This record gives sequence, C-alpha cells and structure tokens, in this order.
Amino acid sequence: MGITERIDAVTGLTETYSKPVVPAPRSVKIELTGRCNFNCSFCARSQRLRAQKDMDRALFERLLLEMRAAGVEEIGLFYLGESFLVDWLEDAVHFAKKVAGFPYVFLTTNGSVATPRRVQACARAGLDSLKFSLNYADEEQFRSIAQVKSSFYQKMLDNLRGARAERDLVEAETGHRMGLYASYIQYDGEQGVRMQAVVDEMRPFVDELYALPLYNQAALLTESEESRGWEVTAGNRGRLEALRDPLPCWSIFTEGHIAWDGKLSACCFDHDGRFHMGDLQEEGFMQAWNSPKFQALREAHLKKDVRGTVCEKCVAYA
Repeated sequence: MGITERIDAVTGLTETYSKPVVPAPRSVKIELTGRCNFNCSFCARSQRLRAQKDMDRALFERLLLEMRAAGVEEIGLFYLGESFLVDWLEDAVHFAKKVAGFPYVFLTTNGSVATPRRVQACARAGLDSLKFSLNYADEEQFRSIAQVKSSFYQKMLDNLRGARAERDLVEAETGHRMGLYASYIQYDGEQGVRMQAVVDEMRPFVDELYALPLYNQAALLTESEESRGWEVTAGNRGRLEALRDPLPCWSIFTEGHIAWDGKLSACCFDHDGRFHMGDLQEEGFMQAWNSPKFQALREAHLKKDVRGTVCEKCVAYA
C-alpha cells in the first residue's frame, strides 16, 4: 500500500469511528521534538506559541508499548517538529519497529538535515516510509517562505537524491524496502505550475509525489496567508486529490497526536495547546483518547455544529 492509499484510509471516516467513543486510532503521530530549523510562514510553529523541547525517551518508549498493545497499527515519529534534529531518531525507529512491533513506522521531514547517512540508518532500523516536504518551487521561494539561508534548499534536494540511493542499497542488502515520498503545498492556483520543474526533477527519486492544500492550522494563519493571495482551506481536509469534508473532522476520530510533553491533542496543528484532551504522563492513552472532553468534541463534530468548541474558528466558520 502506497502513502496516498494510507492517507486516504486514515482520513476516511467509517461507521466504526463515527462515534463519540471510538477504538484505538489506526495511526498516531508522536513528537520526538518540538524544534525545527525552518521558520516557514505557512507553519504556526514559527510563532512559538508553546515550548519546543525534546520528548523524554522513557516516556516515548512507554507510550509506544502502550499504544501498540491498544491496537494502534501505524506510528509516525513526528508531529510539529523536525525529528532529524533528534540524535536518537534511529534508535526510536528501531524501538518502534523491532521492540514495540508496529507494522508501519513513518516519518515526514523538511529534508535539510536528513543526510544520506542518517536515512540509511533509519532504513536499516526498520523505517517503512520517509516523506520529504518539498514545499518550495525554487531557491527564491524557499528563502521567502522558509526564512532561513537559501543554501538549505539545495541541501534538501541533494538529501532527497541521496535518500533514494541509500534506500535502494538497504533494500538490496536486507530485503527491507522503505517507501520514499514527497509532497508539496498548493499555496495558490499558480503553485502547481511553478512547482513543475522541481517536481519533474525529483519524481524519479520517489515512489509517489502528491499535493496538499494550504491548511489554516487551527485558524492561526488564515489572515496572514490570505494577505499573500494564497488560498487557505478550513480544517484538515486531507490531500488535494481526495479532499474530505471539514465536518466532521477525521482527525479527532482516526489519528492521535502526541506532543513532546505527553499531551494528547485533538488537532493536527495544535501549536498553542488549546486542543489538549489529556496528559499521558498522568493517564493512560486509551483513557485520554476517550476522555469526556474528547467525547464532547466528537459529538459536536458528528452534529456538524462546533460552535463554542475549540474547533469553531478552524473548521466550520473560518
């Protein structure tokens, strides 16, 4: 199963998950670090609305064992930060795959520090999927949006090329095939055309390359990004070619999101902590996953009326 099929499987609400109390999510993203070396204008992380630190390793390992026992099948070793900044990332992959026993371990990166050496180590540790966020058409756009030195742009592309060589090497030697993917954000109606050259250049190095809409990130970016002439979509509607309805939002039913400090969030873009549904340092994963607070939010989504909830600005009335 390719990455777009997996995305569509998680973002598609089934009857089993269309309830206030739901089984363990099929997928969970857990944040090894809240840090990132980019300051992208489309990402509210750059506003530093919450502390951005690294997850305690013992907490990470305990949560993975607990979630796998509860039935979680897919674990993403990232949330809002850049996981390749963590020096024990390779160990985290090994623990998730070989100790906790997750069938599918995935990771998304901005690519700037995902060197071929580290990508090979992650592939050997059992990483099933690595996706590069290829969100910039050229060096000029990269400098404007990522707001870091432009040399990172070429480094990102070089690392993607190197990742393909390392993936193929590990597969030839071990038989383990790590999926290699890329995505880009469609900021406006012209971005697809503007991206064409780099997409054509990078496509031979990846298994799939797909587009995403520009999310409003819990309504934190709508005003600033619309001032650029960009087209912002409410909620998280999945990938561009398989958009979901903003209500009910699949995210609170089928995918868990855990911040570096152990807070379980209801949102893919919880940059300020308002979506916290439980503290996993104080309670079990399933207890927090079906907490009264989470149940009330799901009920509002199922009624397609989220007025008065934390989702009001983001989803229904953005």
